Amino acid sequence: MDSPPPAAAGGNKVPPSSSSKTAELDAPLHAIGFEIDDLSPNKVTGHLLVTPKCCQPFKVLHGGVSAMIAEALASIGAHLASGLRRVAGIHLSISHLKSAQSGDVVLAEATPIHVGKTIQVWEVKLWKQDPSKSENRTLISSSRVTLLCNMPVPETVRDSIENLKKYAKL
Repeated sequence: MDSPPPAAAGGNKVPPSSSSKTAELDAPLHAIGFEIDDLSPNKVTGHLLVTPKCCQPFKVLHGGVSAMIAEALASIGAHLASGLRRVAGIHLSISHLKSAQSGDVVLAEATPIHVGKTIQVWEVKLWKQDPSKSENRTLISSSRVTLLCNMPVPETVRDSIENLKKYAKL
């Protein structure tokens, strides 16, 4: 990350883990084991080890989990791209193309399609990573998220902006 890591005892710098970053930025994603990797106004990425807690009864990644990841990553990206204004998802469309099973690693990437003053549209793709060749991946879902992005941030949640600034590439 571009921002300096916090200092540890003895003056050594210790970078925050993805898990602690996700816990600070998005509790529901953290609860399912998702880890946010990179944050910027142009791209938000992360990954998930698929476990039984995020699977539906057929032992595959739950479609609602894929949708939650899509809306969360698009919202974080839109929040950054809007100059840290409050955003709200107003439409989500998701196509589930392939499945991911317990034990699979899923990679996620959100990128903007349109960044306007009032409305933003983000595309979010989820891939299943090939365990034998990390550069090989299979698209499992594709989403489009539309967000309203011109609202003021309430005073009661201003600390969330400071948490985001710690990790984002602005």
